[in-house]
Amino acid sequence: MTSPLHPHTRLIHDGIGRTEFGETSEAMFLTSGFIYDRAEQAEATFLGTETHYQYSRFGNPTISALEKKLASLEGAEDCRVTATGMAAVNAALLCLLSAGDRIVASRALFGSCHWIVSTLLPRFGITPVFVDATDMADWRKALSTPAKVVLLESPSNPMLEILDLQAIADLAHAAGALVVVDNVFATPLLQLPMEFGADIVVYSCTKHMDGQGRVLGGAVLGSKKFIEEVLQPFTRNTGPAMSVFNAWVLLKSLETLPIRLEAACARAAVIADFLAEHPAVEQVWYPHRADHPQAALARAQMKSGGTLLSFALKGGKEAAFKAMNALQLIVISNNLGDSRSMVTHPATTTHMRIGADERAKLGIGDGVVRLSVGLEHAQDLINDLKQALENRK
Repeated sequence: MTSPLHPHTRLIHDGIGRTEFGETSEAMFLTSGFIYDRAEQAEATFLGTETHYQYSRFGNPTISALEKKLASLEGAEDCRVTATGMAAVNAALLCLLSAGDRIVASRALFGSCHWIVSTLLPRFGITPVFVDATDMADWRKALSTPAKVVLLESPSNPMLEILDLQAIADLAHAAGALVVVDNVFATPLLQLPMEFGADIVVYSCTKHMDGQGRVLGGAVLGSKKFIEEVLQPFTRNTGPAMSVFNAWVLLKSLETLPIRLEAACARAAVIADFLAEHPAVEQVWYPHRADHPQAALARAQMKSGGTLLSFALKGGKEAAFKAMNALQLIVISNNLGDSRSMVTHPATTTHMRIGADERAKLGIGDGVVRLSVGLEHAQDLINDLKQALENRK
């Protein structure tokens, strides 16, 4: 799906289906079901020979507006939204996979995504193969055997690893696999995975798209054929439907996403530079810094470095906890992409359950702190981090 309008403009104008009342803002159709004019219309709707809303678990005008807006922004043919980001990941995988299939996944996944691949899918006879995210030799080896799906996220959570999307997509397609990319850290404004060969893109709309800590939501984007013939039967019958109210809130939030994202990215870059110079900090990971291991690739794939960064404190978990507890402005939360700046300790929160051995493979040390930069003034955030790093002693 293409449009001559700039993405910032499309976020305001695309997807609106005004009623006869001519409302300015999208209407919120807070209804569970819909009425048919006649029994024959109901039959035709269920047969698929007539287009009519049936039930809000299947579709709703407010939800359709959000799906159209997201598809336009992503440059995808179609979209379906879900109750949460994890519902989106789960649906995108399970609608494709069957017993006997093989999935190749980056080891650098969000904890719940890692659990689905490592623990849930094998229960259904699906074989998982994990790959070191940035090791192309490992990808080539894993994809020398046919696979059904490849799952990855870039930048990765929480170590901000950048994966070569085009190279991995080429290997995956040669192995017969569809590529699913979790693009939540970058958002569609900073990175469009389909331009680099991805087949399916998933999001947690809870993060930057809402950006104000209010509602949950997820999205799956792909070709019209995939959405209608593969994903839709799964979501209709298993029911991971988004709340209509949440869809309406997200529609309004998306109008300001470009302004919020640009401001937060600018602050994140400044803060990454500050932390890199602080004597208490062992290392900083931020995609567009020159010292990032995949800085050149990050600049080729992403329009900016994003709103997330991670840093390792000297002194391990004790130093990390003391610094986090000393923060006065930045809050402790495992959420991200919010207007408020937030820190979390991945080893004891988001990635606790993958185990110490797996964390070691991912480089998630006990001193690593993930920082989601919000919209506070950059100097206030720097001052808060400075006093927290001094008070940690």
